[in-house]
Amino acid sequence: MNSWMTSSFLVVFTGLVCTALFFFTVTRGALIARGLGFGERGASEHVYPIYSDMRLIKMVDFQPIISAILLFQYDRLVSKIVAELQTLNLRDREVLITSCAFGNVIPRVVGAAVASGARRVHLIDLIKNELTHARGKLGDLARKVEFSEANATAMRHSDGSVAANVIFFLLHELPHDLKGEALKEAARTVAPGGKLLLAEFHRPDSWFLRVLSWTYFKVFEPLGLALWDSHDPLHYIESLGGFSCTRSTCFFGNFQVIVATKQ
Repeated sequence: MNSWMTSSFLVVFTGLVCTALFFFTVTRGALIARGLGFGERGASEHVYPIYSDMRLIKMVDFQPIISAILLFQYDRLVSKIVAELQTLNLRDREVLITSCAFGNVIPRVVGAAVASGARRVHLIDLIKNELTHARGKLGDLARKVEFSEANATAMRHSDGSVAANVIFFLLHELPHDLKGEALKEAARTVAPGGKLLLAEFHRPDSWFLRVLSWTYFKVFEPLGLALWDSHDPLHYIESLGGFSCTRSTCFFGNFQVIVATKQ
């Protein structure tokens, strides 16, 4: 029995270590390599290979994996955004999704927007492979979507052109100087009475989860910790003026959904 338990422990431990090494290599490890002069440079240099290489995208983007990464709060977060969309009158109006995301958030948001009468959904992303992958998830709904390879910090959409703009776990991956630029652009596109809907990580309430989250960010997502204080998205949106904002959190404060309604 002891031998069986030891073998099982070693198998599980080895699996966890290999998984951690894999995710480190395709996230922060890639950023370190680029900082040393290796790999892609330019506007997309902050984008992890896991979000740009189609082989890696297809390898990782499975709903159980994505749900586990978000501590099984994924469905709850997406449902909150979908519920907010359903409160809007979207008939013959347009909806924007700023950046693709893993999991089923894109099909669910597009489906909710179309069911509420939206004329068109615009999906933008800096990476062409992400747009191609997202299109493959949408089936017939893709006919209602305009896919654009564009930068979230410099969008081509005119002021007040969309009834809603959805940003799902983008900010924690952006360099700090681009976080505010992306939010400013997102807010600019929303029409009066429309909503900016944002889901992100949040500073946990309990000290134990805070330590675990801090360790996770330091190892895998070093750009995310600023969301806890210096680059709190709610505070930034409020500083722009003209928005009424609410924040709801879940899983002991570990995640947040911000609803910013344009006055």
